[in-house]
Amino acid sequence: MARAKSLRAIVFVLFFAIGVTAPAQAQQNNMSFFITSVGVGRGGDLGGLEGADLQCQSLAQAAGAGGKTWHAYLSTQGQAGVNAKDRIGNGPWFNAKGVQIASNIADLHNNNKINKETGLDERGMAVKGRVDTPNQHDMLTGTQQDGTAVPGSDVATCSNWTTALTVRAARSSVTTT
Repeated sequence: MARAKSLRAIVFVLFFAIGVTAPAQAQQNNMSFFITSVGVGRGGDLGGLEGADLQCQSLAQAAGAGGKTWHAYLSTQGQAGVNAKDRIGNGPWFNAKGVQIASNIADLHNNNKINKETGLDERGMAVKGRVDTPNQHDMLTGTQQDGTAVPGSDVATCSNWTTALTVRAARSSVTTT
C-alpha cells in the first residue's frame, strides 16, 4: 500500500519552487526525475499532456536541466488513452541530488526508492508530506501502480488534464533518454 501511494505521488509531479542548494546544482546533469515544485495554477487543467510536459520542461530549464526532453508522469483515458509508463523512457531515473530512484520500468513500478528523502523537486528540495505544513504530498496521475491508465471515464484524469476540477494536482516529471 505504501508503494502504491509512493508511485501515485510520482505521477503528476509537476510543480514546486524554492531555492537550489549547490550540491543539487552539481547533480543537475544526471537528474531524470523530479516532483514539480509549482503547478500551473488551474487545478487539474494542465493544458493536457502537452501543457503538463511544457510545465515540466520549464521547471527543469529553470533548474539547469532543460537540455533533456521532459514528460509528466500522467496517463489519459478514453479510446486514445495513454499510459504514463509509455511516456517516460526506460530509465534509469535519478533525482536532483543524483540518487537513483529506479533502474528501469519494472523497478519504478515494483521496487522504487521514492520516499521523503529521495522524492525531491527540480531544485533538490524535499516535498512537504503528512507531518509538514502545508501538506503537499497528494498527487494525481490517472495511473495505476503498474503504470497504466485508470480504467473508466476521464474523471481520474480531470478530463485528460483539461478541466480545473476541485482536486489537488499532483507533481512528477521523468525524462526520456
